[in-house]
Amino acid sequence: MILKTKYSLLLGLAFYVNGIFAQKVGLVLSGGGSSGLCHIGVLKALEENNIPVDYITGTSIGSLIGAYYAAGYSPAEMEALVKSGFFQQVTKGDMPAKYTYFLKKRDDYASWQSFKISFNTKFINNLPTNVINSVPIDYYLMETFAGVNAYAKNNFDSLMIPYRCIASDVESKETVIFRDGDLSSSIRASMSYPFYLRPIPIGGRLLFDGGLYNNLPTDVMYDEFYPDFIIGSSVAEQTKSPSDDNLYLQLRHLLMTQTNFKPVCENGVLIQPWCDVNIFNFEEAKRLIDSGYVSTMRQMPKIKQCVERMADNEALKKRREIFKKAAIKDSVIFDRVEIHGVNKKQQYFIRSSIFYQNKPFSLSRLKKQYFRLTSDDKIKSVYPIAEKDTNGTGFYKLKLMAKKEKSFFVDIGGNISNRPISEAFLGLQYNHLGRIGFTAYANGYYGKLHGSGHGKLRLDFPARIPFYIEPSITYSRWDYFRSSALFYDFEKPAYLVQQDVFGEMNIGLPLGNTSKVVISGGYAEWGNKYYQADNFTKLDTADASYFDFGYGQISYEMNTLNRKQYATDGTKLHFRAKFIDGAESFYPGTTSLDTVQTRNYPYHTWTQFKLTFDSYIRTFKGFKIGVFLEGVYSSQPFFKNYTSTILSAPAFNPTLESQTLFIPQYRAHQYVAGGLKAITTPWKKFDIRFEGYLFQPITSIVPTNKQKAKYTEPFLYRNFIGLVALVYNTPVGPLSIGVNYYDKNPNSFSFFFHFGYIIFNKKSID
Repeated sequence: MILKTKYSLLLGLAFYVNGIFAQKVGLVLSGGGSSGLCHIGVLKALEENNIPVDYITGTSIGSLIGAYYAAGYSPAEMEALVKSGFFQQVTKGDMPAKYTYFLKKRDDYASWQSFKISFNTKFINNLPTNVINSVPIDYYLMETFAGVNAYAKNNFDSLMIPYRCIASDVESKETVIFRDGDLSSSIRASMSYPFYLRPIPIGGRLLFDGGLYNNLPTDVMYDEFYPDFIIGSSVAEQTKSPSDDNLYLQLRHLLMTQTNFKPVCENGVLIQPWCDVNIFNFEEAKRLIDSGYVSTMRQMPKIKQCVERMADNEALKKRREIFKKAAIKDSVIFDRVEIHGVNKKQQYFIRSSIFYQNKPFSLSRLKKQYFRLTSDDKIKSVYPIAEKDTNGTGFYKLKLMAKKEKSFFVDIGGNISNRPISEAFLGLQYNHLGRIGFTAYANGYYGKLHGSGHGKLRLDFPARIPFYIEPSITYSRWDYFRSSALFYDFEKPAYLVQQDVFGEMNIGLPLGNTSKVVISGGYAEWGNKYYQADNFTKLDTADASYFDFGYGQISYEMNTLNRKQYATDGTKLHFRAKFIDGAESFYPGTTSLDTVQTRNYPYHTWTQFKLTFDSYIRTFKGFKIGVFLEGVYSSQPFFKNYTSTILSAPAFNPTLESQTLFIPQYRAHQYVAGGLKAITTPWKKFDIRFEGYLFQPITSIVPTNKQKAKYTEPFLYRNFIGLVALVYNTPVGPLSIGVNYYDKNPNSFSFFFHFGYIIFNKKSID
């Protein structure tokens, strides 16, 4: 009897111990945009307290955090990753600076917004479907999970931790559960938040964010894995009732199904961290992770009461090392490219941009070529999938799901200012993608100060070293008025009118991803009408100077600036060497002392070198220092008189307002100049800028009493330009209010307001 009792006790103890060790824990991670970074804090707290995670399911951002963990990333590694500048850029759709392909970048014009149009479809089909550029996210997910997916043989049960994620099929109004297949595509589909990140097709179905129908998939966890205990982490924002004028909330309610945020099994706990941040604000990573950690620690007594089995973190660490070593992305080598979604000629262009001479290439090599390809404005999207060869070769096949961009772009923009420099801008572009890329572009500026038209054709040739050929023609007219717009008298002659007509041929080649070399040649007529005296009347006629010239130049430009105006980050370096040869014609007016008319004489030949450097240094949060340097050397001779000489001389225009003024003191044939910028950002997209520049001519150009030009002694004069401005960077362009200072002028201070871009078509003489 005693022996029988002992046997029963031992058997019962064995069943109890086996029950503890067999106890399985499932972790369910909700969607919620950037708030999903709280999930990392949840994982951090669970690991520190030896709470095992045997299964994981997620939706939207929860699918990404869950996939990291299932693929062997530790909470510390995830925290470092999401705090990195690279992750912040990717989640905004911004291309990391070192991967931007400057050769394919569209030239900067005064455009506020670009509309992409196809005349073969209905108007509604031309509306944009997503806010951010998905290219960086698409590639990042493939790069991160390609090796892991191949090691697991496309089976999510074979990841380090068995994993599920979900997406939404809005056509059939049902949830799609991913158990296998391409891991990166499954995550990407689960994250396709409507109007933010474009949806992707999988298996013939267009899939959206999993959180639309099930934002805390505890039912999926229960049905797929049947764990003993479920830990749910919910960071979903509380859905507000829509008002009659809030289209976003109306659409959201139409699309979304209310989720039950309670674990569905008897044993479960729900963690709800503080996450009151903008849904796309990934910059609050530290606060969110800490919030997830603290919220989990508050629930830890209850979790430990229910979860008696403890994890061995040392064993987990070794398991991670083994899994990650076997699934490293460096082992991903492609030996073929398969392209879908475009015709054969377009496939040739895409393949030639990525795959050369049928030689295998690695992920690291593909990255540069891929971002080069996707920066082409003739291609709307290229979605990458890495598939490992099942024949045992060890190589991968790169599948690219490509889509051609709409054929027509319409750019609308301009500038609105308190000075008479306001103007409207319109640009039109036609794109064609075949074995080579073809672009036809034309724009027009219309304003009191500046009117211009510019047209160009561009042929893009894909190759190991891609290049383009671009012929263009430009006409510009500049009127500089002495009076303000308020008191402008239309009958009063202009102080100065410039007219510039030139044709140019450019050949551009890349020099790395962020820079290019352009070889140019062209022919121009540079004309000026002006008065050589301030006391002219309406009866006077202006002098006219024309310079007809040919030129050749080579330029190098590197540009990683974050904005085309009022930049706060990045670097721009531009060097140009230019040779000019031409003839001057002069037609004297009533204010000229020289009454001799000359045509195509004298001849002028000179060489010009110009270097510009603009860079921004981050010091501490919310404050940056900008450094600006410029130098010019020109062997340019004097023209017929002082005014025509100074009009053709290189100008130093470091501020936006100075580009709209004709100030002789800031022009010289040879000069060095530099400046510093102090920029503080007290609120997002709002900058306060303090800028100061010193202009030092080697020899200044001054007039003689006979209206001729002469040089002064070296370094005799120097001038200062200052600026204080408040800038708000709106989605369509900068809004700025500032005060400019020009020393040694009768009216040194000027108040300046503008909205939009002060960017003009370039001049031939520059």
